[in-house]
Amino acid sequence: MTDSITKIKEITASKAPMNLLLQADPSIKNVEYYLRQSKCFIVTLEDQIVGACVVKPISENTHELMNISVDPEYQKIGIGRKLLQYVIAATREAKVRRLEVGTGTFGYQLAFYQREGFRVYSIEKDFFLVNYEEPIYEDGIQLKDMLRLMLEFEGD
Repeated sequence: MTDSITKIKEITASKAPMNLLLQADPSIKNVEYYLRQSKCFIVTLEDQIVGACVVKPISENTHELMNISVDPEYQKIGIGRKLLQYVIAATREAKVRRLEVGTGTFGYQLAFYQREGFRVYSIEKDFFLVNYEEPIYEDGIQLKDMLRLMLEFEGD
C-alpha cells in the first residue's frame, strides 16, 4: 500500500524528529541521552517524516530498539511494521546476534513486536516509576513495569 512512496533512511541524531520520538518516550532528557549513542532512522511519505526509531548498540552482539513511533495520522497502515522490519534486517546485516526492546504496554505493542518474532525474556519491576519524573499513562493505566523482549538471530 505504501511501498512506492515510503522511504526509510538513517539520519544523524541531531536531525531526529523529537516531536515523534517524544510520543513514544515522553522524557526529553531520556531521549536526548540515548540519541547521542544511537542510530536514528526515519520514514518519509511523500517527503513528510511520518515515523522514526532509535537503535542503540548495547554491546558488539546486542542492540536495543529504544524508541519507535509513527505519526498518529499515519498509524494502522503498515508504516511501523515496515520500519521495524527494516531495523531488524539492518541489525541482522550488521552481524548483531540480538535485538532487544522494552515496552510498558502489554496489549497492542506486545503483539506488534511478537508478530516480528520477538519473545518476552524478563520484566523490570517499577522501571517507569524509577526512571521517569512524571507518571506515564496509557489507556488510563499508569505504566509501572517494563516488559523486555528480544529477537535472536540464530545461525546467520
